[in-house]
Amino acid sequence: MAELRDMVEKVRAKNAGPFWITVDVFCGSQEAFDWISAALDTGAVAALFDTPAQTLKRFDIADLHVIKISFPRAAVQGAPDDRDMHGASFAAILGELRIGD
Repeated sequence: MAELRDMVEKVRAKNAGPFWITVDVFCGSQEAFDWISAALDTGAVAALFDTPAQTLKRFDIADLHVIKISFPRAAVQGAPDDRDMHGASFAAILGELRIGD
């Protein structure tokens, strides 16, 4: 098993408005995209972000070799209990996810 960040070019997170966070996984090649797309378990990602799997949206964009994952924020952006206004920490969290055999 290896950490996701060691298998891809970049993991980037950004806010997607006041109610959503989006994390992009840039795989870099078709081979990497195919492998990571199959190995990255959506349920594991939902559990990692402590969000119900049915609220997580995943888009595998083969032409760009990118996997885009969006999920609702735990708190509205800018609210007193919002821990990451821009969502940047979510990239680090996803990057540490171990995938593979």
